Amino acid sequence: VGGIEAEAVLLGQPYYMLLPEVVGVKLTGALPEGATATDLVLRVTELLRRHGVVGRFVEYYGAGLSGLTLPDKATLANMSPEYGATVGFFPIDAETLVYLRGTGRSEGMIERVERVAREQGLFRTDDTPDPEYTSTLELDLSTIEPSVAGPKRPQDRIDLTDVRPAFARDLPALVPSGFSLDGNGGGGSAGGTAVATTHRRAVEIEMDGRTMEIGDGTIVVAAITSCTNTSNPSVMVGAGLMAKKARALGMEVMPWVKTSMAPGSQVVTDYLEAAGLMKYLEELRFNLVGYGCTTCIGNSGPLPGPVADAVSEHGLVVASILSGNRNYEARIHMLVRANYLASPMLVVAFALAGRIDIDLYNEPLGRSADGRSVFLADIWPTPEEVRDTVASSLKPEMFRERYASVFDGDEHWRALPLPEEGNLYEWDPESTYIRNPPFFQDMGPEPPPLADVHGAHALALLGHTTTTDHISPAGAIPRDEPAGRYLQDQGVPPIRFNTFGSRRGNHEVMMRGTFGNVRLRNLMLEDKEGGYTVHVPSGEMTTIFEASERYRAAGTPLVVIAGREYGTGSSRDWAAKGTYLLGVRAVIAESYERIHRSNLVGMGVLPLEFAEGEGAETLGLTGFEVYDVTGIAGGLEPGGEVAVRATRRDGSVVDFAATVRLDSEVEVEYYRNGGILHTVLRRLAAE
Repeated sequence: VGGIEAEAVLLGQPYYMLLPEVVGVKLTGALPEGATATDLVLRVTELLRRHGVVGRFVEYYGAGLSGLTLPDKATLANMSPEYGATVGFFPIDAETLVYLRGTGRSEGMIERVERVAREQGLFRTDDTPDPEYTSTLELDLSTIEPSVAGPKRPQDRIDLTDVRPAFARDLPALVPSGFSLDGNGGGGSAGGTAVATTHRRAVEIEMDGRTMEIGDGTIVVAAITSCTNTSNPSVMVGAGLMAKKARALGMEVMPWVKTSMAPGSQVVTDYLEAAGLMKYLEELRFNLVGYGCTTCIGNSGPLPGPVADAVSEHGLVVASILSGNRNYEARIHMLVRANYLASPMLVVAFALAGRIDIDLYNEPLGRSADGRSVFLADIWPTPEEVRDTVASSLKPEMFRERYASVFDGDEHWRALPLPEEGNLYEWDPESTYIRNPPFFQDMGPEPPPLADVHGAHALALLGHTTTTDHISPAGAIPRDEPAGRYLQDQGVPPIRFNTFGSRRGNHEVMMRGTFGNVRLRNLMLEDKEGGYTVHVPSGEMTTIFEASERYRAAGTPLVVIAGREYGTGSSRDWAAKGTYLLGVRAVIAESYERIHRSNLVGMGVLPLEFAEGEGAETLGLTGFEVYDVTGIAGGLEPGGEVAVRATRRDGSVVDFAATVRLDSEVEVEYYRNGGILHTVLRRLAAE
């Protein structure tokens, strides 16, 4: 469910959805030793993205389920946004009851769950016949291998044995414009780890009174983070056991690696403390930085000064490794161009190695205190070690104690001042965090009639897999871009910028950050990254925000042209809200991610889809045309068509039909009202 839809539900609006197709994923066999639930979910994400499950439900079934714990299953279910499904789910079985008992639920509740599920025919056993599905896939768990995913998307899985050659293959495309590979050696070296023998650029830096070398492939961020993996005791305990073994050998994380740990639950640190493992993670600098979204959404903070300077000055392609869900461009850190997802255990291993371009099976992670080479196998825990540690340290009372105070909040939350009168706060005109948004200004009791789009210009021409992180970044605010300049004009120094995510209550900041990702590639420009475009009437290059303001002043409507999988990633409602505030009337894409399409409708932006086999490239669109969209004013129908005419500068035209991605009569009504919240407010006003 998207944020805009959720807001409407809070106001009493029902949530509508089309009856979905259900894809069945049959799991057989068992995970081999060395493979984790993270490795499984990366394989499933790769598999389902290839199959295509956007707008569909995914149910897992088969005998392989019996060998998976409920946290293993939750890992698969929690990554459903990354593989594109509306939901990924499992039937209730004996492992469900084990989980309920292990997390402190009452025996009466557990008995009710089992009885209701059995009487409704929903309790799975190994004898349960296979259900019928729209389509099915099969995956043998015994084929799962340790792996990572990157450098840009969760579905780009790489077997651990292939990480080094894969990075070499991807490197040329990751080098920023204005820089080139010069053949110097690289990787990273401080005397404690092997240096890559493949050609990489490398530079010397001074850190902590030592001279060391970093280069392409150097890992600068390593984070055990994301509720997808940090809610799974097996991989978290596994990471702790690896840290313990590494410290016993005298190993340390490379000094240029910024490390952190942010579990999804306070219970995680409880059982790591109980197992005596937390101190070893802290000795490797995997210190607790909080619970919830941190590095995985861009809240990683600055890199060490010498590292950041070297990366910027030399255009180095450095890497991050994290146990998160998403590794989209510039999401983790603006200076990091290669981002990889992995299990918490592999995060520890790569942090020790200090570089991504390593064969972890055959190259040493580093050296012990007495100078011996230490390999991954030397610190990898056995399944029995993990299982015994989880059994001895994870107790039901931990959950009962934490659940009892889950809504109490910390001292800052409890100290928040309450309104002097009533339940509403007054708007603070001086606030740079919360401002009264303009969404409902000049809204009348009845919506204006629908109108065609005439004389529109393209604000941007975007390629495939433009993510919501590209459209509306959540991380650090660049000081020299529109949002940063706005904050400085308000008297906010850069050190106080915080992040886009923290300022989402301020539309002035958020609209200036829309399409402002530093890795955005607007195909209207050559060799230029970031939130820039061409103001077509003048031919001048400017920021997307400044161009939108010039178009607004001239009364010119705007469109965005895009490729496949537009809006992939986080549901992020500001990707649609910001698009609306920039004056975009319609988006024309080859395909959409489900929630972003819904959010566009919710903001009154018309999602249009090219016909099968067509797109900007096949039609020869450059973004410099003038666009007319007709067929709106006469009334829209779910899945209907409109006519689009693109007029080139030489007067020639390209005519094509586009499908209206209003998928139900309810969405047509939302669009007619200017968005879902407008619809709800008009209904409430009428009542």
